[in-house]
Amino acid sequence: MNILDIISKKRDAEELNKEEIDYFVQGYTKGEVKDYQAAALIMAIYINGMNDREITDITLAMAHSGDVLDLSRFGTTVVDKHSTGGVGDKVSIILLPIIASMGVPVAKMSGRGLGFTGGTVDKMESIPGYRTNIEIDEFIKNVENIGISMIGQTMNLAPADKKIYALRDSISCVENIPLIASSIMSKKIASGANKIVLDVTVGKGAFMKTKEDAQKLAEQMVRIGNLVGREVRCILTPMDEPLGFAVGNSLEVIEAINFLKGDMPKDLKEVVLELGANMLQLAGKGDNIEENKIKMLENIENGSAYNKFVEMVQNQGGDISYIEDTTKFEKSKYISAVVTDKTGIVKEINAEEIGKLACYLGAGRINKEDKIESNVGIILNKKVGDSVDEQDFLAYICANDEEKLRVAERKILEIYKIL
Repeated sequence: MNILDIISKKRDAEELNKEEIDYFVQGYTKGEVKDYQAAALIMAIYINGMNDREITDITLAMAHSGDVLDLSRFGTTVVDKHSTGGVGDKVSIILLPIIASMGVPVAKMSGRGLGFTGGTVDKMESIPGYRTNIEIDEFIKNVENIGISMIGQTMNLAPADKKIYALRDSISCVENIPLIASSIMSKKIASGANKIVLDVTVGKGAFMKTKEDAQKLAEQMVRIGNLVGREVRCILTPMDEPLGFAVGNSLEVIEAINFLKGDMPKDLKEVVLELGANMLQLAGKGDNIEENKIKMLENIENGSAYNKFVEMVQNQGGDISYIEDTTKFEKSKYISAVVTDKTGIVKEINAEEIGKLACYLGAGRINKEDKIESNVGIILNKKVGDSVDEQDFLAYICANDEEKLRVAERKILEIYKIL
């Protein structure tokens, strides 16, 4: 068996068997299969697809390419949450401290940005000192001690997925149901949860552009979950415009902190409460979804959720003075308010275009090895449905490069559709 034969089979739209999939995943993890060979196979999968059996096989191969966490010490029910990605999606940063403050253990392994979508790890690393790269023993100890730990996929959990994830991002092979489903579920299997709530985003700023595709992805992940003994619940959430107002790493962290202090943008609030209420139901903390939402709001109002976030940041080396006073976060070199010359109603803010623009400014990766600029991005001032008058501010651009700033100013005026 060799990688060239495997590539040619999938190039010709043939089905790969379990042994061939295992050979590829193990070989790429060990470095025996080279990046260019893996890229060719991933592209062939992107173009020709995989059937259910192939998807399950690659999911399990990636999940078992490293360690698999045993979280049984936290009880018979361990609930996890994952998003398929979006623009301005800081939901995990807000939601998980709320859930932990309600007595549900949170052991969260997150990814970096992928394509035009931001990554929770990149965002959390914008907090000075916060460590996302910690050993498994410390990760588990953190959950035991304070009920929550949020880390990156930097330990030996699903290392094959980590490599393939980064590769997909750099060869424009992101928006693909088999690759997305297997990536998400391999991480969830490796990270030990037995009940999983998946936020399947749909719309212009999601990888699934239509409700039909989002439903297919959701059903695929539920099928994988059933085959490996995990209870999976999928919630479809809209992602036509950015979620909340901030797009960019430290900018989104600041918005998340403000949310936990009670400043809750309407669209962001709806997603956080819906996902959280389902997590609580799966965890046996309340059967009534609407009552669960009320409980979550109470823990925001009484400060328990914010305090849990502070505790988590401090426990992982983060400087909590930045949480207590968000003005301490480093500002970008340039901040520009984009002014409209139109009067009307905002009809559209294409989330994907906003995400790509934030990436261009440095908030995401264009090349695999690119470094993130944590302080750049876009802060929306007007959302879909808002009325605007001539000379109103549409958005603020945060940039460290003057030429990129000017490009972004022009682009924002094109992205906003005002009628």
